Amino acid sequence: MTYRAALTSRLIGSGPKFRRARALNLLLLFAFVLGCSIPPGKVRLPTLPEGRVSQIGIASWYGPGFHGKATASGDVYDQNELTAAHQTLPLGTRVMVTNTENGSTTEVTITDRGPFAKGRIIDLSFAAAQALNMIGPGTALVRIDVLDSPIPIQTVRASLDYTLQVGSFSQLENARQLRDRVAKSFSDVTIAPLQSKDTTYYRVSLGTFSSRSDAEERARQLTEAGYSVIIMEK
Repeated sequence: MTYRAALTSRLIGSGPKFRRARALNLLLLFAFVLGCSIPPGKVRLPTLPEGRVSQIGIASWYGPGFHGKATASGDVYDQNELTAAHQTLPLGTRVMVTNTENGSTTEVTITDRGPFAKGRIIDLSFAAAQALNMIGPGTALVRIDVLDSPIPIQTVRASLDYTLQVGSFSQLENARQLRDRVAKSFSDVTIAPLQSKDTTYYRVSLGTFSSRSDAEERARQLTEAGYSVIIMEK
């Protein structure tokens, strides 16, 4: 062996000990690569603190047709902002939405009510749907994780209950008269006091409905009978 070859051998390493070290390094590198890769259909969801309120279901999105219209929160819907509609979460709640099909995530604020299509749990703004890469498909299986809410919540309700308000009065006697009149044609009419600053109002309500469609059908009947009706969330 020449002097140059011997020197090179000492510098880069040779022999059984070096080969074992190189094999170990290659094994560690291979394990690292495997750990970073996620097989198709096996998306790794982000880890969140214990006790986080979560929900899994189908998300959809709504865009140009609703852009510029008022939402349930009173804000104007801007399809370019990261917002969403949910049936039960308090308005103003911030949630992380994870697309379980590709692992992408985005944070949105709940500003509206919906979706009311069966089997869907959240309606995302155009910008949020873009962030989750679901514009083309239109829907995606997602996980919702509550990050912050103006009202403490323990769990995400699948749906709301509804009642129908047919009147609200500052005088109890007026509420009783309306209740008696409505009760001649409809059942389950009640009066409930509602405190607002220094005034007590008496709300005349009818029924409890587990689906909005049922509430809307009864509201239609009341409207045809000449009553003004507001569908209320319970």
